[in-house]
Amino acid sequence: MREIVTIQVGGFANFIGSHFWNFQDELLGLAGDPNGDPIFKNQHLDMDVLYRTGETLQGIATYTPRLVSVNFQGSLGSMSSHGTLYDHNPPVPSHVVTWPGNVSTHLSEPHKKNLFLQSLYEEEQENLAPMDGINSGKNDCESEIQDKDIVESLENGVQFWTDFSKVHYHPQSLYELNGLWMDAQDFNNYGIGMDVFSEGLRGEEMNERLRFFVEECDHIQGIQFVVDDSGGFSSVAADFLENIADEYTNTPILLYTVRGPESYMNRRSRRQTMACDLHDAISFSRLSSFCKLIVPIGLPLLGRSKVSSYLCLEDEKPYHCSAVYAAALHSISLPFRMETLGPATDSCYVSGAVDVYGLIQMLAGQARQNIVATLDAAMPAPSLTGKQVEQSLLGSLHPFTPEIAEDVEDLQEVESLTIHGAFGSGGYRASVSEVEDTVHAAYENATTKPLFSHLSVAHCPLPIPLPFPSIFGNLVGQHGELLGSPVMGGRPSRGSLDVHSIPMAARLRSTSAILPFLENRLGNLRRFGIARGASGTELLRSWGFAKDELEDTAERLSKMIMTLDPHSQSSSDSD
Repeated sequence: MREIVTIQVGGFANFIGSHFWNFQDELLGLAGDPNGDPIFKNQHLDMDVLYRTGETLQGIATYTPRLVSVNFQGSLGSMSSHGTLYDHNPPVPSHVVTWPGNVSTHLSEPHKKNLFLQSLYEEEQENLAPMDGINSGKNDCESEIQDKDIVESLENGVQFWTDFSKVHYHPQSLYELNGLWMDAQDFNNYGIGMDVFSEGLRGEEMNERLRFFVEECDHIQGIQFVVDDSGGFSSVAADFLENIADEYTNTPILLYTVRGPESYMNRRSRRQTMACDLHDAISFSRLSSFCKLIVPIGLPLLGRSKVSSYLCLEDEKPYHCSAVYAAALHSISLPFRMETLGPATDSCYVSGAVDVYGLIQMLAGQARQNIVATLDAAMPAPSLTGKQVEQSLLGSLHPFTPEIAEDVEDLQEVESLTIHGAFGSGGYRASVSEVEDTVHAAYENATTKPLFSHLSVAHCPLPIPLPFPSIFGNLVGQHGELLGSPVMGGRPSRGSLDVHSIPMAARLRSTSAILPFLENRLGNLRRFGIARGASGTELLRSWGFAKDELEDTAERLSKMIMTLDPHSQSSSDSD
């Protein structure tokens, strides 16, 4: 067993996580469906890597994500912080009077379950009730109409990440920051989250929840950490990561720093822009110091990017954008749970298995020791057929990491590429060997190629669960194939009722293309925080940063740049 524990901190991170776990739940359901698509029957993925088995007090077996989720109090919508599987009896109010004055109780109205969550509840009740051979009274037509209503209600009504979650969670998984009732727009900088982790028992409670999952692992392969780093949660995550690094010294941490397009939309004044620039420099530097590999994710205009050539995204909806990033994280994580085979054994279902430590060593453990990786993806991935496959397949991979340089020739570039569910000739799913041969041929014919490329392939595509948003354009077919002409009479955007699965390609790269990202952070820190008379000095002081700490932060960023470009002048004092 090579378990992974996942941590999600912050609003957008949990939106991504909700989609990610929906994909896993869909894979589990399709694998056990006797009438399902055969391609999902032989996934050859070990889901125990991400999930744990358990049992309720009533002796009912459970299978839940090995997950710690952290967010504001009140961010779970209609879901209880104790999940739905285990009975929870709230504490009985004490009759001991310790306050002689008046006592007033303020209760907010509980959030109502939306149509999707109501349907999940009804389905579970039906499964629990004895059928005795009697039809439940719902025919296929009614179910289809109900599904259309569900999809429509989600498109227009998602407020919380739990609104579209179809997964059961363990009571130790969902942690609300007790006493922190705040709007995300007010929790928008590094300084405001500085003391949140250490206040009260929050830090110890979060550590205890993580400890619960880690200690029951037989042989943990790593921690998959996703943090919304656009505001105060970045400093909460940094404190959490520092504790993890101290307690689990030998456990590799793969850190994804994520942000949605809406986080870029709040920079109206020059002061707000400066505060965001300083936040980005401080946040990235500190987070990167507590992990083995860091992957920044989040484009300012995802819906208008090259990634979205076949998508119809509304950038202002976290429900939309998080689905795209979750699909890429699902693809990148596939090699961690592929069934490993002997050296002389070939599989027609998966190849290229690697664990978290192996991936980190591959990307960050090479000669230049670069711990910052970029993420590229193709959604959906194009077919392997065509005269110029290297342009259609490799050229379809576009960055999810912001502020990176394009068309950079890096002779030391290292990458890990995952392709799953790809189509080959004749519209059939390509075999593992066909994908491998095609990619190798594509690189042989490419004008630029990485120093080293690790390829992982899976036959199984990405399943599209019912609560997935309607973000596919009308050139995407039912199984994710790219059509030559738009679907006649169809809607401009298509969702789970029209598209059931898609092929995906995703890639992590250690590349000098990340240099502009790093240089921007170092430059802004020096200009606004360190230079004589810098306009952000007072702001940084209010965040608790002294001058020597800022200089250490700048030095850390400078070393990252020098690692990728030894001839860079970024390390010189620009004052």
